[in-house]
Amino acid sequence: MKVLRVYLMVAFIVVLAYTIKTTQVYGWNLFPVFFGNIAQMDWSGQFNLDFLGFLSLTGLWVSWRNHFSFSGIILGITAFVLGMSFLAPYLLYLSFKSKANIKTVLIGE
Repeated sequence: MKVLRVYLMVAFIVVLAYTIKTTQVYGWNLFPVFFGNIAQMDWSGQFNLDFLGFLSLTGLWVSWRNHFSFSGIILGITAFVLGMSFLAPYLLYLSFKSKANIKTVLIGE
């Protein structure tokens, strides 16, 4: 569990730093670029489409894990929009809350 926690912390910091730098240079113009790449039907678009699938799956999993409650759906939408910037701290929080029980982290109580 320690290795997972270290990975989650490093992943969060790296993605956060990269996001800050990118927004300083390009602004918050994410969605037109993201979906524009998909519309171009090239490798960048293929990667974005694949990533969109992972974001969707992450959002559904977070909502499911929280029994599709109102707060669970809000968390799922947040996971879908923010990706690793949300998922890493969320999983880190769950790893401490569940006392390092990976089964509880993944499927809940």
